[in-house]
Amino acid sequence: MENMEEFKALKQENSKLKLEARLRKSLASELERQKTLVQEAKVEADAQRDKLQKAPEQLSKYLSPQICEKIFSGAEFSAKSSRKKLTIFFSDIVGFTTISEQMEAEDLSNFLNFYLTNMCDIALKYGGTIDKFIGDSVMVFFGDPETNGAKEDAAACCDMAMEMLTFLENNQQQVQEMYNFPEKLEVRVGIHNGLCNVGNFGSAQRLDYTAIGRAVNVASRLEQAAPKNSILVSSAVHNLIKDKFEIWRQKTNDIISLVNSISAGTGTQTTISETPPPTPSNGDLWWDSTSGKLKIYYDDGDSLQWLDAFLSSSNPPMTTISDSAPLNPNIGDLWWDSSTGKLK
Repeated sequence: MENMEEFKALKQENSKLKLEARLRKSLASELERQKTLVQEAKVEADAQRDKLQKAPEQLSKYLSPQICEKIFSGAEFSAKSSRKKLTIFFSDIVGFTTISEQMEAEDLSNFLNFYLTNMCDIALKYGGTIDKFIGDSVMVFFGDPETNGAKEDAAACCDMAMEMLTFLENNQQQVQEMYNFPEKLEVRVGIHNGLCNVGNFGSAQRLDYTAIGRAVNVASRLEQAAPKNSILVSSAVHNLIKDKFEIWRQKTNDIISLVNSISAGTGTQTTISETPPPTPSNGDLWWDSTSGKLKIYYDDGDSLQWLDAFLSSSNPPMTTISDSAPLNPNIGDLWWDSSTGKLK
């Protein structure tokens, strides 16, 4: 009887030990599984962290770095636009459509990458916000999302433009040799200062942070009217930079020109009076039918005087405008339509 009790006790102890062994084994298995899950989660977290660390760098290739920094800083980034006074820059390679048709696809791609990379580097150096590329054209604006004040923004934009022209002039030979560029690389630049709507524009699926408005259109038209390898600025920009830059005076290959009339019209034509205004302002225009010339009221720093217009890459006097439309017009060509009293 006593042996029987001991046997039962041993059997119960044995069952208990087996149960504990199974529990330990199950617990070890669960701990191993949890450890594996933790390791997998760590690997996934590391991968996500790497992606997040690379995201700003990758995104900055598609957006201006200033915009990327604002997005990733956690600052409020409203989908609404705001109205601000900006200095807007446009540049364009002269005759690039024709030039591109003469180049091999690989040379063209490599050249554009070289050209746009260096233009962007210079723009970022001076604090410009790179808005967009339109083929070979570049649009940059100053004054958003950060500004140093209207005068400093305009001066920085002009400094940027002159450095771009200097860079291209110094690298002419490299461009022609490395990319088989068939002609001399020449650019035009237009700069204007005015009120714009700036912010996010687009759809629910895709937004574009950009500036829109008449001031942007004026800067674009200034660029189209600029002489080769020159910078054409509006009177609004001239008033902001006149203490720092010489106007109309050629310095190396950089010419900063002044025009007020382009912002006065709509589209591609401007109504010009055939009599001089009684109280003219710097940049005003009128059509002198006696001489057949367009006149501009110009401040040379010492006095205001009427000079022959339109703008060219040399100092005044300038170009006589025909009373008839050219047979084979180019972009930017002008003629005086006496029947409507408009410059076209």
